[in-house]
Amino acid sequence: MKKFYKYFYTLCLFVSITSCSSDGNGGGDSTDDTPVIDRTLNQQGLGDSANDLLSDDNYTSMNIEVLFVNGFQPTQAAMENFQAFIEERTYKPDGISISYREVASSGMSPFAIEEIADIEDEERGTFNIGDEISVYIYFADGSNENDTDQRFVLGSAYRNTSMVIYGETINRFAARANAPSKSVIETAVLNHEFGHLFGLVNVGTELQSDHEDDDNDGHCTEENCLMRASLEFGSGIINQVRGTAPEMGPLCIADLQANGGK
Repeated sequence: MKKFYKYFYTLCLFVSITSCSSDGNGGGDSTDDTPVIDRTLNQQGLGDSANDLLSDDNYTSMNIEVLFVNGFQPTQAAMENFQAFIEERTYKPDGISISYREVASSGMSPFAIEEIADIEDEERGTFNIGDEISVYIYFADGSNENDTDQRFVLGSAYRNTSMVIYGETINRFAARANAPSKSVIETAVLNHEFGHLFGLVNVGTELQSDHEDDDNDGHCTEENCLMRASLEFGSGIINQVRGTAPEMGPLCIADLQANGGK
């Protein structure tokens, strides 16, 4: 039976005539010479590792494993922007590293979120170990099963250290006339979904003020904030994603700082 994910957040895109912009298996592995790896540490609920990602209390470094299917590798500019975003918000004195690995197509597209988790269980190669926390990002060669003619899912954060980016959908949208560049779209999606891993908004990181969107759980009411629902669920994204990706607003930053971040 497939696991039901009570909480996961997706980045979606609405397209209309007047707008053209945007949506485990447990157990440890060990030998006599290596530390025990507890995979269940990376199979928790969304937001459960917010403090561990933000602070250096338990983990002083971060390893981000990026898996991609041929033709869907993220742009260098987006990954540089993404790393700078994480470094700006976290305390990781021993550094943040990003590794890349190409994997074969699963042939499952369009994807259900449970199928994305199944791919992770099969393909993920790095896990929390010692004082290093691991994050998994999968650039998929397909779309989300919930896409419609008006709404396209661009990415989803679905476990405590897991995200999926729907590379095919991003490629298709970036090719549209007047759309933001692919690197800007990827930056916005990556940063927004990582914001959910950070526990925003009110998904594992406690609110310091009343700024959660009552109509869109996990999102912010601040104007132009990276974590606004308009970035996911409406044509308002056309006003947010232009030459650069939206930035995180001060109310969300205050939440992160109260939970161990910068």
